[in-house]
Amino acid sequence: LFVIGGGSGLFQRRWCLNPMIKSLVLQDDIYHATLPGTKWGIGGTCVTVGCIPKKLMHQAALLGTAVKDAQKYGWQIPRPISHDCSPVVFAWCHHVLFFDRNVKYLNIKGSLVDEHTVKGLTRTGKEMTLTAKDIVIAAGGRQTIQHGITSDVIFWLKESPAKTLVVGASYVALECAGFLTGIGLDTTFMMCSIPLRGFDQQMAGLVTDYMEAYGTKFSWRSVPKRLDKLSSGTLQDTFDSVLWAVGRASETKSLNLEKVGVKLSKESGKIIVAADESISVPNIYAFVDIGECCPVLTPTAVKAGKLLQTNELMNYDNVATTVFTPLEYGCVGLSEEEAESRHPSIQDSIEVYHAFYKLLEFTVAERCQHVVCERDGGQRILGLHFTSSNAGEVTQGFAMGFQCGATLTHLTHLELTKVNVSKRSGLDATVTGC
Repeated sequence: LFVIGGGSGLFQRRWCLNPMIKSLVLQDDIYHATLPGTKWGIGGTCVTVGCIPKKLMHQAALLGTAVKDAQKYGWQIPRPISHDCSPVVFAWCHHVLFFDRNVKYLNIKGSLVDEHTVKGLTRTGKEMTLTAKDIVIAAGGRQTIQHGITSDVIFWLKESPAKTLVVGASYVALECAGFLTGIGLDTTFMMCSIPLRGFDQQMAGLVTDYMEAYGTKFSWRSVPKRLDKLSSGTLQDTFDSVLWAVGRASETKSLNLEKVGVKLSKESGKIIVAADESISVPNIYAFVDIGECCPVLTPTAVKAGKLLQTNELMNYDNVATTVFTPLEYGCVGLSEEEAESRHPSIQDSIEVYHAFYKLLEFTVAERCQHVVCERDGGQRILGLHFTSSNAGEVTQGFAMGFQCGATLTHLTHLELTKVNVSKRSGLDATVTGC
């Protein structure tokens, strides 16, 4: 078995203990960096420039908020409070996993010659040819921006980005804007459409409302027309840095996939994957980020990688996820908008319950729960959405019940939530009392 990639789908213990794996190709070190000095190794986007450093920076921002809140609880804290933006490299420890196992690690740029042959290119331009019965492609995606920085680069800067414009509308863009604001930087968020497309829009509105109160500036329905860089290296206009978080392009173009018969989506460039996770070439496998319509989530990639070894199918439905913005947002299942599109007659098919409340320890901000369920029968839950601190951990607990067929009755009878008011009723959903 030959694997092309080095990210979350392959980066876990069972792959390393599998004696069938002969070698693994890592491409990131070979590709041209989006900024000089930002090439990285094993771990892929999540470990090196995504989920892990992002969550740590989110935690840094939350700690800053907690320090400020502590003064209201009587703690005497010297002022002014400031954050040191010294860089931290997160990926070094993960190399040990492969070197301690019987896995041959090749830091080369790979492409397919035929369905069993991979051609590798080293940094020095030396070519090598490798063959295997089966090939797994898990190369993920890459940002391609010519000017400014990206959400990849932000974690490798040697100094503070200072006053920053964040361009995008996704959860990555909002998360970056959130932690930059949280560590005290002047941050503006620019988007041309709606925030968090594909997520529940009522909850997305709560997230952006909170961020505006938190200090992030928003430029709504806007796009940058031109970006000029001065000879001094600084950016024209009013920003020291422009951070682009406008999506990733799949790493399929350089793999020579179509020549060996692998079918790609014309729109996204991703590999077309059937419901049984097969693709157009029987002995070549692809999953998660590089597969069309697969969730771009690290836990999903890790699980899919494990199941691939045992010939089990990954269930991509109702995968819980969390957006780590200053007000965290966790969800599982359908958004209200998606439920409406799947149930044409909304008046007869679904019911939406919601509740707004304040946690005792966070009385300055409103939190919200939002449940989409079937209107008739046992009111089976179709989607559950939650904004609050620690939303990720809370959502994981609800996700297990969701997979077991939880109903609205389960939630309300056990007093797990306060969602007793439906949108249809028009009543005030603000929770009072304990």
